Amino acid sequence: MIVKERKSPLRETLSTKKLRVAIVGSGKMGLLHASILNVMPNVQVVALCDKNSLLLRFVKKLFKGIQVVDDVEKLSDLDLDSVYVTPPISAHFPVVKAIYSKRVAGNIFVEKTLASSWDKAKELCGLAQSVGDVNMVGYMKRFAVTFRKAKSILDQRSLGEIASFEAYAYSSDFSGVQKSSKTPSSRGGVLEDLGAHVIDLALWFFGDLEVDSAKLESMVEGSCEDSAHFKAKKSGLEGLFNVSWCMDNYRLPDFGLVIRGSEGIMKVNDDNVELKLSDGKSSIWYRHDLNDNVGFLLGAPEYYREDECFIKSILTGDSAEPCFYTASKVDYVIEQIKKKAEENV
Repeated sequence: MIVKERKSPLRETLSTKKLRVAIVGSGKMGLLHASILNVMPNVQVVALCDKNSLLLRFVKKLFKGIQVVDDVEKLSDLDLDSVYVTPPISAHFPVVKAIYSKRVAGNIFVEKTLASSWDKAKELCGLAQSVGDVNMVGYMKRFAVTFRKAKSILDQRSLGEIASFEAYAYSSDFSGVQKSSKTPSSRGGVLEDLGAHVIDLALWFFGDLEVDSAKLESMVEGSCEDSAHFKAKKSGLEGLFNVSWCMDNYRLPDFGLVIRGSEGIMKVNDDNVELKLSDGKSSIWYRHDLNDNVGFLLGAPEYYREDECFIKSILTGDSAEPCFYTASKVDYVIEQIKKKAEENV
């Protein structure tokens, strides 16, 4: 006898209609996700929420026919399937908590980092587990074809036993900034901004890490950290991280890792993957060699892929990665870096 899989009413309904999505936050990332979601055939962006009335007027002209509100609670009556949370990191915790407590939607996507502290991240993980459905955090480097290729090489154990790695994240965003400037602090610290991406990549590649030592520097007087240097380790593996947004000659942010194993060395960044093995064999894959194509290009291909992954997970009822729990490990590492840095002062 053939037994057919029984679909849940919710999943069957979602597979035959457009998902109703709202965006909280109308800054750069909110507009980027809204634009990408708007071209997906099974998604309808129906609302946008922001406390800035000027931005709301602009968005209302940009996206015709959507609801525009200034408070998350006003999204409660819109029959939403999902909410994207894209305001500054300090607002992630209260916004996500309100979405869950007011039953605005069960499926939530949050831009990185999940929260502004590990304690808050843990609380959001608990809420997601008890009352949420699909959840995801926007660590988009996992969806870049070069870093995916590097992950597959590591999974195949082509480098043998991994002994050490160096990870970096650089930009010139505040290169030459005046000491009296308040601009860097408006974006939080460099750890949450640039550093979170390479921390997440390292956790994805190597598993849980413990911070061994750390040094944080502020280039601007009274600013949050503008550069970070720290070491992390696990059994048999040591990693060195260098992060700064005050570097010269980095018009675009640059992320990468150099990984050393018993059988060779691998270098990976946004543009290519280079593999040199101990037996003399070497290979290099450029981004354009790795099928870096998406249905709609805005910002970078990885943004479309992560949105596609999240939407597909809602439709199929599967979990999405990186989920809240996975992303909370980045918040844990950042907290450990700050604690270690304070010990060294």
